Amino acid sequence: MAPPLLLLQLFDRESCTYTYLLADSESKEAVLIDPVLETLDRDMKLVTELGLTLKVAVNTHCHADHITSSGLMKQQVLGLNSAICGLSGAQADIQLREGDSIPFGPHRLVVRETPGHTDGCMTLVTADQTMAFTGDALLIRGCGRTDFQQGCSKRLYESVHSKIFTLPDSCLVYPAHDYQGQSVSTVGEERRFNPRLTKSLDEFVHIMNNLNLPKPGKIDIAVPCNMVCGLHQVEPTP
Repeated sequence: MAPPLLLLQLFDRESCTYTYLLADSESKEAVLIDPVLETLDRDMKLVTELGLTLKVAVNTHCHADHITSSGLMKQQVLGLNSAICGLSGAQADIQLREGDSIPFGPHRLVVRETPGHTDGCMTLVTADQTMAFTGDALLIRGCGRTDFQQGCSKRLYESVHSKIFTLPDSCLVYPAHDYQGQSVSTVGEERRFNPRLTKSLDEFVHIMNNLNLPKPGKIDIAVPCNMVCGLHQVEPTP
């Protein structure tokens, strides 16, 4: 039996982004999912305090609402690799594709490509399928928008139904964002109660085409920076 897995869910208030720190309790090898530039110092302090060896900083996609800290983090942590889906077109040490794994200790995260919000979206699933880190593809009672970058409502619907809703009902869903104070859901809950993804494909496309949401405030800065691992900006914003 694998040793216990440490999971910390961290939050950036400005962008409502969840960052996840996963670590093997014995070897102390760790992975950081969706790190945010403004919380770099917090995250690095936590890694140090817990005595962890950070192996990979991975982004679930090329974010439009915040700048990743993975590039600057690499400058502070010896041996750290950045990772992102190869379909994103973004720079990273590791270009991930469907079925690839991110190992840490005896644990691993398995890549499921879930495009639709962007071409390069992926969901990271623990090997035992008890946890899924869904990025923006599936949110708690919602999903990522499809009206910018390479968004496509049909692809997102098909991605969620074929790659996430096929996981066990008890699989915990950890999204990249939440705006209502929710922290975790399950595949079973979302399959039954998600107000968008329980609809037919045509109904879903109609909903997504009529959200009329404002443009993300940081998109013109965040996307170019995230295409180069966040390194256009040299230091965290105060």
